[in-house]
Amino acid sequence: MFTDFQTKQCLFCAETIQARAIKCRFCGEFLNSDKARALEADPESDSQSFEDEETTDTDNVLFVARPSLWGMAPAMVKGLFFIVLAGLLVRLPLENFVNDLLGLGLTESQSLIVGGYRIIAGFGLGLIVVLALMLKIVRLKMTRYEVSPDRIEWSRGILDRRVDNLDMFRVIDLKMRRTVFDCIFGIGTVGLITTDKTDPEFEFEKVHRPRELYDIIKKASLEADRRTGVVHLE
Repeated sequence: MFTDFQTKQCLFCAETIQARAIKCRFCGEFLNSDKARALEADPESDSQSFEDEETTDTDNVLFVARPSLWGMAPAMVKGLFFIVLAGLLVRLPLENFVNDLLGLGLTESQSLIVGGYRIIAGFGLGLIVVLALMLKIVRLKMTRYEVSPDRIEWSRGILDRRVDNLDMFRVIDLKMRRTVFDCIFGIGTVGLITTDKTDPEFEFEKVHRPRELYDIIKKASLEADRRTGVVHLE
């Protein structure tokens, strides 16, 4: 004999269960508890509270930034130098100049062999420089800083993504450094000295609006010290 079981959705995990069930076999929650009755009376309250919590977390974020590509200006200059050098290796017959200058007496076939190696070396050097710059750019843009009143969180990594955080009350001192090029491009580095054993010194590398970040961390660290009653001894 075939019995037609009526079903319903669990109020907690939304899995399909029997209508007469008093306990969900998926999440283990009792469906006749006060919590279940409250959810059944106001099913949107839980989702609304979650949304409110997410909104509160978003509102509590004081500063979000990524390192600026302008911070790679020195590396770009070096890379441009080596790319020009690679171009000269490919275009100029340097083996002929060296042969005439030093009187090596290279035959035509020997000059062709040396020239082939020269061209390969030029293309290889250019490729290595371009790949190194691209890798540095990707690694730089995969770094993200987020500052809230209670902590500093930063994520980095390409394939192996890592996320760490630093409690705001652990910040002892902070400083800001800006070179001439940093001032021109509107970036800077903010360094922190902390009591954290993992990251005793931490830097926000080449971020935009560094003065704003400096003031935010200074104020947030003082407020965190007052809330937690932490006193930093010199």
